[in-house]
Amino acid sequence: MILFANFKKAYEKIKEEIQEAIDRVLERQWFIFGEELNRFEEEYSEYIGTKFGIGVNSGSDALLLAIMANNIGKGDEVITISHTMTATVDAITRCGAKPVFVDIEEDTYNIDPYKIEKMITNETKAIMLVHLYGNSADMDPILEIADKYNLIIIEDACQAHGTEYKGKKVGGIGDVGCFSFYPSKNLGAYGDAGMLLTDNGDLALNLRQYRNYGQKKRYYHDFIGINSRLDEIQAAVLRVKLKYLDQWNEKRRKSAKLYNQLLEDTDIVTPVEKEYSKHIYHLYVIRSKKRDELIEHLNKNEIQTYIHYPIPVHLSKAYSKYKGKYKLPITETIVNEILSLPMHPFISEEEIIEITDLIKHHS
Repeated sequence: MILFANFKKAYEKIKEEIQEAIDRVLERQWFIFGEELNRFEEEYSEYIGTKFGIGVNSGSDALLLAIMANNIGKGDEVITISHTMTATVDAITRCGAKPVFVDIEEDTYNIDPYKIEKMITNETKAIMLVHLYGNSADMDPILEIADKYNLIIIEDACQAHGTEYKGKKVGGIGDVGCFSFYPSKNLGAYGDAGMLLTDNGDLALNLRQYRNYGQKKRYYHDFIGINSRLDEIQAAVLRVKLKYLDQWNEKRRKSAKLYNQLLEDTDIVTPVEKEYSKHIYHLYVIRSKKRDELIEHLNKNEIQTYIHYPIPVHLSKAYSKYKGKYKLPITETIVNEILSLPMHPFISEEEIIEITDLIKHHS
């Protein structure tokens, strides 16, 4: 079987370093808010190019805290997309704010910046964009709109560890960037973990307080926060893996290039990398009019695939009150065609050739 991802191969490459990092934490016997987290916050913020990093429990919590710490709540609106992991939209609704959905670009699947402005109202407080699949959204027009209407830009960069927009790493371009280190991410922990990045010192202090029960000093709570902490063992693991991130991203990019070449003369729609973006291929997502038959064909031949994501958020049961309210034709079309093929740093050329040969024979 050709696996969709292969965590074991990555682990085998860095096994000794990982064990040393974990042993370091166990010897120190300090498991929360310690040296490993401090160092990882510094190292990851330096990698992305921001002044401050705030480690949290997960990418979902990062998104939630980005809303909370910017005082977005009941009666406020946040512009976002529906073709995303539901955590993006959940963060908005959990704070009492209202998601306002904008359609996506047909080639990148990211938010269409030229459909944002018409959705802005007096209640709009922020744009929460997603750098989906590891491909950058088109930031310049979004920044212009945000500046014109005094809106906060929250970057959901949970799938974009090392993605670049015009040479600058995403997650460090807007007011605050949110990252997930879920195990399957390009930079993945061995459990849940996340981080927020910002250049705003006041916001950073606010986020640190919000992630720790709203307290600056233990047991002195200035407001209601949450408990969201990136623990020392995960921070230590992530410090090791960060050293390999660029190398492993380049391997993904090389594999994506081979996929593209081998599928060039088929009716398969392959991923697009715009001139402004450096795609790090967290996911390699194709489109096919015969998607469901293709899945069955690949499954029979022991090729593991997934759909990211089969149901737009605004059409899901959880958000049924928005059904019929938004017309998102591109979003609603592509979800019936998209398919994620195996992609990880250690996929071989032979495996990619086997997968594409099967696709060609089916097309």
